[in-house]
Formats: sequence, C-alpha cells, structure tokens
Amino acid sequence: MALELRHLRYLLAVAEHGSFTRAAEELRISQPTLSQQVRQLERTVGAQLLDRTGRSVRLTDAGETYALHARRALRDLAAAERAVRDVRDLTRGHLRLAVTPTFTAYLVGPLVAGLHTRHPGVTLDLKEMTQDRIESALLADDIDLGIAFAGTHLPGITATTLFTETLSLVTGARSSEDGPPRPLPIHELTGYHLGLLSDDFATRGHIDAHFAAHGVRPRIAVEANSVQALVEIVRRTTISTVLPDAITHDHPHLTPVPLTPALPARTVTLLRRGNAYETAAAQAFTRLTHDIVRNRGYADAGS
Repeated sequence: MALELRHLRYLLAVAEHGSFTRAAEELRISQPTLSQQVRQLERTVGAQLLDRTGRSVRLTDAGETYALHARRALRDLAAAERAVRDVRDLTRGHLRLAVTPTFTAYLVGPLVAGLHTRHPGVTLDLKEMTQDRIESALLADDIDLGIAFAGTHLPGITATTLFTETLSLVTGARSSEDGPPRPLPIHELTGYHLGLLSDDFATRGHIDAHFAAHGVRPRIAVEANSVQALVEIVRRTTISTVLPDAITHDHPHLTPVPLTPALPARTVTLLRRGNAYETAAAQAFTRLTHDIVRNRGYADAGS
C-alpha cells in the first residue's frame, strides 16, 4: 500500500482523542473506515502503532516514535505550502501572531496599523495567550511570531530583544500645570484604592512579588481580567492601577506615577521557532516592530 498523508492524520487524530469514535467524528468519516485505514498504515510500517486493549486507545512505544516523526512531517509540509504561497513583494501574504495580554493595550494597535499601512495585502491572525502557550504554539507551528518577555524559554525558541517595559502607578489625568508627578514611595500605596489584573496574569504575579518584597499590602478595590477594563475604571473613578507606563502614551486621561523602589523592569522580546522557515510577511513584521518600538520611544533594553 502506498502511504498517503491521510494515514498520518488519521493516526494522530486517534492518538489525540484516545478513541476511534471521537476521531472519526472529527475527521467526518465512518469508524470502520478509520479503523481500516489505520490497520493499513500499521501493515505498511510493519509495527503495531496503537494499543486497543484498554478503555482508551493509546500509542504503543513504536507508535509514539512514529507519531513524533509524523507530526514533524506534517508541520514541515504545512511550512512548505506556505512558502509556495508566499509572495516576496508582499502584495499578499498571511501572518499568525500571538501576544501576551498587556501588549494588546498599547502595542498591538500601532503594530496592526503599521502593517496595514505598509502591506495592506497581508492578512493577520492575532491571538492573545499566555507566554507558555505562545512558546508551545510556536514549536507546533501554529503561529509564526510571538511577543512576550525574556526569560527561560523552551528548547527551540529564539528570542530577539525589543525594549524594556516599566510599570508604574497609573492614575487619572493631572493638570499639566502640576508638572510631572513626584515618585511615590511604595509604602504610601496603602492610601490608594487599587484596581489590579486578576492573579491569572503574569503581570499580577510580578506586581504582587514586588509588594510582598517591600511589605506592602495595598487596598485592592477591583480585580479584572482585562487591561481595557482597568483603563476605563481609572479614567472614570478615583481608583488607580499598576500597569506598563506605555499604556498611558495614547491615553491623555491617564498619568504614570513612578514608584520607589520601582518595580523590576521586564525585557520585551519577539519570539520565533528557531530554524523555522520565515515568511516574507513575518520578516516584514519583524522590521516593522523594530521601527515602531524605536519611533514610539520605548526604552532600549540595553540602556
């Protein structure tokens, strides 16, 4: 029997679902047909790939090894197909981008506007997700680029430094006649009502660790799982928040107040899968990102 791509997809679907029934439903084929196709694959490779004796179907040791190479083959084939479709002059193209949540509030807008202005034929698939999911998605070739933070990355992930992100107390607008706000000693935060991101955000963990290190227990009036919600709350109430300074750049109704001691800065990075094919759209977006970071005056991580 000649091996076809569908045989690989069928095997991986059964392995993912642990069931021929659920895999057949996803693949929209009958269960007997699916079973027959997987049997043909096993005969072709000369090994049993699935253990069907338990309550759920699972890969055998041989199956685990075969599935690893099958996933890699399908991923490389998908990259090859994108390469064929890729147009070097960027009259058309597609980019799959993921960012961690706080970047949606101040970086995504300028990036998308810049991409659309420079290359209106390039379409964008934008996702917001946690950093660990971004890195897993890059390795699985589900996305082309990610924007997150420097740190310990999964093997196979390459990080390029973009800028340094600083966080401050963010309050409602002040009169320009007042001059720049003085740095606020962190222990004085106990006199503020704060709205903070919920604890499923890495930024919240970063903030809580700093407060704990300095023995500060602020009064938290609101917890939200949306940066945009916090911006509106600060705009319309006397509640303050702690967010990246850059969020205030496009919001004249917000004022960043530096804290002392300051929260540790974080290095923002552009993530990609090492040695992966990079489309013309991804290359253009990388250039655009560096241009926008520089033009908007975000702090150089090396400074």
